[in-house]
Amino acid sequence: MKRSTLPITVVPLRPLSLRAASAPGRPRYLSAASGLVCTGGELSVVADDELHLGRFALHGTRPGTLQRLFPGELPASPGRRKQRKPDLEVLLRLAPFEGFRHGALMALGSGTHTRRQAGALLALDRTHRPERRAQAIDASPLFARLVREVGEVNVEGGWVWGDHLFLLQRGNRGKAANAIVAWPSAPILRTMMHEHVMPDIAPVILREMPLGTIDGVPLGFTDGTPLPDGRWLFSAVAEDTRDARRDGRFVGACVGMAGSRQGLHWLRPVMPAWKVEGIEIDPRSRASRLLLVSDADDPDQPAWLLEARLS
Repeated sequence: MKRSTLPITVVPLRPLSLRAASAPGRPRYLSAASGLVCTGGELSVVADDELHLGRFALHGTRPGTLQRLFPGELPASPGRRKQRKPDLEVLLRLAPFEGFRHGALMALGSGTHTRRQAGALLALDRTHRPERRAQAIDASPLFARLVREVGEVNVEGGWVWGDHLFLLQRGNRGKAANAIVAWPSAPILRTMMHEHVMPDIAPVILREMPLGTIDGVPLGFTDGTPLPDGRWLFSAVAEDTRDARRDGRFVGACVGMAGSRQGLHWLRPVMPAWKVEGIEIDPRSRASRLLLVSDADDPDQPAWLLEARLS
């Protein structure tokens, strides 16, 4: 693995402002963006403290809209909200499968608590944009398997490539380690379609992937996105915590490239040091331009859409 001192320069494009808040008293912006997917000329974004999907135009600066993923309401106070939130950390796109002729988006919680082991499926329409009705998915059987495999679980990113579903496990200063985990996608999609459950099946890839440290704080995965040849790009941050459910002091961030078989290819620091929690390739750029979203760990600050160029 080549660790480079050549930084990836991140440029802020716009805050993730909204036309309307998710509930009375909530801000008119997403504050804790955690995953994004480009589809149908839009950016779809999940935030770890909301029950909704954020939808933003790929071009321009118009405020985005919210689309409900889960029923109910979350408490307004930050402490109670953190206890009750589904902690959506993963957003991935599924190719067409039974019952979803144009594919789907799947949002998934981190798995760090039983409340955070839920998912939501949104069918895509013929323009590849999310349809309005979400289907709830119980991901607890798959998370139970993941707990047996890796111990403390904190899933932060995922994608589908070929016939496999990949998830990224985020490490910390405690016992948890970074890892890439993959399952055959067909039995998972089939069970989700018929039973609305992600089944307990053994992974076919499980590899720990240490990323090094920044100022002594380990880097942990925050998201990943596939490249056409099977390699993948990822974001990672150094956050000084020993617990998957506790925030810590943010130290720095990196973007890297890896392959499922070859391991890490390179790792480059993000400058300025935004806390990058989501990464996606701009579909117009042939993998030369990245889109990223941030989480400032502060509900009074909006998340931002960022861009970076690979050179």
